[in-house]
Amino acid sequence: MKVVILGAGLMGKEAARDLVKGDDVEKVYLADLNVKQAEDFAEELMSDKLDILLLDAKNDKQLSEVMALGDVVINALFYTFNEKVARIAVDIGVHSIDLGGHIGGATDAVLGLADQAIAKGVTIIPDLGVAPGMINILTGYGAGKLEKVNSIKLYVGGIPIKPEPPLNYNVVFSLEGVFDHYTDPSHVIRNGQLLEVPSLSEIETIHFDKYGELEAFHTSGGTSTLTKSFPDVETLEYKTIRYKGHAEKFQLLVDLGLLSRDNEVTVDGQKVKVRDVMREHLSPQLRLGNKSDAVLLRVIVSGEKSAMPVTYEYDLITEKDTAVNETAMARATANTISIVAQMIGNGTITKRGVHPPENIVPGELYIEEMKKRGVVIEESIESNNVPC
Repeated sequence: MKVVILGAGLMGKEAARDLVKGDDVEKVYLADLNVKQAEDFAEELMSDKLDILLLDAKNDKQLSEVMALGDVVINALFYTFNEKVARIAVDIGVHSIDLGGHIGGATDAVLGLADQAIAKGVTIIPDLGVAPGMINILTGYGAGKLEKVNSIKLYVGGIPIKPEPPLNYNVVFSLEGVFDHYTDPSHVIRNGQLLEVPSLSEIETIHFDKYGELEAFHTSGGTSTLTKSFPDVETLEYKTIRYKGHAEKFQLLVDLGLLSRDNEVTVDGQKVKVRDVMREHLSPQLRLGNKSDAVLLRVIVSGEKSAMPVTYEYDLITEKDTAVNETAMARATANTISIVAQMIGNGTITKRGVHPPENIVPGELYIEEMKKRGVVIEESIESNNVPC
């Protein structure tokens, strides 16, 4: 198979690192506007399978020509490109997957291409990061073992191993995306009803070995397609994990209007968006750089099996691989999207159309493949053997 990766940022490069090891992978094209960044990575990787291409993703003709080189396209661009990339993939007849971006209706727009994708015989899977992404796959796997699903609770956080005040947080992706997740409303299901709750709200304590007591709170986008895939559950919620006190500090910034998309001030006659100032000011301070990070994840799926209450729990703690300088977030995210790309390319996934991860990615095989890459997801089962 031939795989085209759009974007030579951290996730694109790390996906390429995994793909070139695949026996079924013949060629990997890494395409980006910043060719120097991609070429430096290729020099480090030293794989005959990897080719570097120049790509201006805003140029639809060039984007289409680059995508047509692959059997499967991995879209590692910012989520505002997701709909366009999926549309082009359908038009030219190649499979395509992306890292997600439920904010602003990006994923809904991709899902809306289902009929066209089936007609063209292609598979499109959005939301293949960690949250959404890994949590969707694990939710689908756990739910598939139950006869009835009652509750889905999801917790994910990318945190620094050595937190530095005042925010005890480092950015792995984009700070703009973090602002979106903290300011847009979160979707939950409670008592069977789909509701919106404010992000950064309903802080609870959560414990992970080695990291002790942390906090978890609502953020937008995490439940993603799960509210549609499991509309009949009593409870569905997603919370982000951080060190204690983080949510309260960001809530102050939100309350002051400093993260609003619309707030502007005039400085020396020039209009400036306050959010832009906050992003540019904080980004250098919060950049992960060479520091070590960890990804913590917990998926709890509860329901009934043989008239008994049963809970499946999936836990993950993964840390930066210092041997190859691969962040924990990249290990979790890039390996996920690489594995699914290979599942499509080698015929493990044959269903065509547009499908969210929870409905199409085989969970058991996914867990096995992640373990091969040193990302170990532990499953535990709880049942009190009392009939429901």
